[in-house]
Amino acid sequence: MSAGPAVDPRGPRFAAIVTTVVLAVVLVTQWWPLLALQTVVFAIGAFVGLKPAPYSVLYRLVVAPRLGPPTEREDAAPLRFAQAVGFVFALVGTIGFATGVTPLGVVATAFALFAAFLNAAFNYCLGCQMYLLIKRFSPARASS
Repeated sequence: MSAGPAVDPRGPRFAAIVTTVVLAVVLVTQWWPLLALQTVVFAIGAFVGLKPAPYSVLYRLVVAPRLGPPTEREDAAPLRFAQAVGFVFALVGTIGFATGVTPLGVVATAFALFAAFLNAAFNYCLGCQMYLLIKRFSPARASS
């Protein structure tokens, strides 16, 4: 399965900025329905594709037209993996908050926020780096 066409790397960084704000609001307010919505956003990016993901659509329609064309493109596979990792943490956080296990919700949301903030502030995609490490050390790669 292809992860999709290469993407403008400014789009995922924009998504990370929006995600950082959303997750920070969740941590401050502990309003878990907002985290549930973010979980859906992660799920779309990870399992449907980056193009239909809500923050990608917002970037393409509102932000990208105001910028020049991208000077480089980025492989979508690591980005989709990062969305899947975000999905897992957001899902665990949502379950924690929704079931009254607030410390679980806080910790899982904080981990997701940390990863989103790294991407937003320093252009360092933790999930992408995890993907590359896994790919480097996967048995299929080692046997070739």
